[in-house]
Amino acid sequence: QVQLVESGGGSVQAGGSLRLSCVASGNRGDRYKSRYNMAWFRQVPGEEREGVASIDSDGDRRYAGSVEGRFTISQDNAKNTLYLQMNSLRPEDTATYYCAAKWFYALPYGSPVLSATDFDSWGQGTQVIVSS
Repeated sequence: QVQLVESGGGSVQAGGSLRLSCVASGNRGDRYKSRYNMAWFRQVPGEEREGVASIDSDGDRRYAGSVEGRFTISQDNAKNTLYLQMNSLRPEDTATYYCAAKWFYALPYGSPVLSATDFDSWGQGTQVIVSS
């Protein structure tokens, strides 16, 4: 079972920056499932979980339109860590941010994906608050 642990959330004023980290550990089960998608999602109470950014094992990236140009997803495979650099933060970015992952034998069509139903490993979340 894979464990994902997020960190880096906090409170910041509008226009500020934060960097979220997600460390992956544990056993993904099948060593032949070496390809992956990893992603950041966010959720506000009472609303659906929203995809923010995703990256795959080929290094391809996908962003939600609301964050493109402001957020950057990256990974450090040596550290088993996924990052989300968030710049020019806005009050509407306030949410709990979750890290997600799924491993594959081969990357799916349209990789990297950015729908919550496409991921089966989730972290506990880290809260981001952006004040105006």
